[in-house]
Amino acid sequence: MGEGNVPRGSLVPLVTPFRGGEVDYDRFAGLSEWQITSGSHGVVVAGTTGEPASLTLEERERLIDVAVGTVGGRVPVVAGTGTNNLGETLRLTRYAERAGVSAALVVVPYYTRPSQEGLYQYFRRIAEAVTLPIILYNIPGRAAANLEVQTTARLAADLPNVVGVKEANKDFDHITRLFHRCGRTLAIYSGVEAFCFPMLALGGAGHISATGNVMPREVARLYELVQEEQWEEARRLHDVILPVSEALFVDTNPVPVKTILGWMGRIEPDVRPPLAPLAPENERKVRMVAEQSGLLQARSKTSSGAREGGSK
Repeated sequence: MGEGNVPRGSLVPLVTPFRGGEVDYDRFAGLSEWQITSGSHGVVVAGTTGEPASLTLEERERLIDVAVGTVGGRVPVVAGTGTNNLGETLRLTRYAERAGVSAALVVVPYYTRPSQEGLYQYFRRIAEAVTLPIILYNIPGRAAANLEVQTTARLAADLPNVVGVKEANKDFDHITRLFHRCGRTLAIYSGVEAFCFPMLALGGAGHISATGNVMPREVARLYELVQEEQWEEARRLHDVILPVSEALFVDTNPVPVKTILGWMGRIEPDVRPPLAPLAPENERKVRMVAEQSGLLQARSKTSSGAREGGSK
């Protein structure tokens, strides 16, 4: 669901399925197709939920190709191309542009803890290397650096292809200041599950929500209800989604998401080290919420559909 060059709506950050330690590209294609037939407005490849730091550059490039080949042309495909290395990020972003994605999602470089001027120069180098729309990705909890409001505004003002920002900053004061400064000129997406509805109410362009992996229809409908100004229905749906969203973060994302998708028969729930399967007490918590939310009711049908989707 795009407007001009800016994807909008529920852009689901797909998990990366593994089987025997290798990327399962057939299952990834099946997940991409299922998302779109379930109502999602677009997909994100190799976002945080896709375990990008555990993937080789070649694996990330092939995932981009699979997503574009499976659902490209029908919905936006956003490629996560950020790393903590400028050369690698440039390589992936240029590759994504050639592959025909709708936009690149470029994360604040992690571990290095750059200054705001360093962040500005980094993102400027990337944006100037391509004509592809760029969505900045601010996730201070993982990157150990925060993309400040004034830096985001400066990038958007100076670089015409910086079209949006995914905000996974849990400081809602930061969020409100960002909307006040940039909300009419920049697409702002929620990257925090609990903020999806509040940020839509402020005028957000959509959300990039891990919960969409297991509740694609509901997470997409939340965006649609806000666009239709059905506020009471949107509030009720927010309350339905919230318990699942909270369960998905009892351990490091995407371990709980993959666990549920495994129970649903969509994928093998494998993660790459240093991530590990859920501890038994967390598995019990997640299972209880998944059952109460009806996510596991049609497993046999889901398993069959996943096999068919993955054979494309």
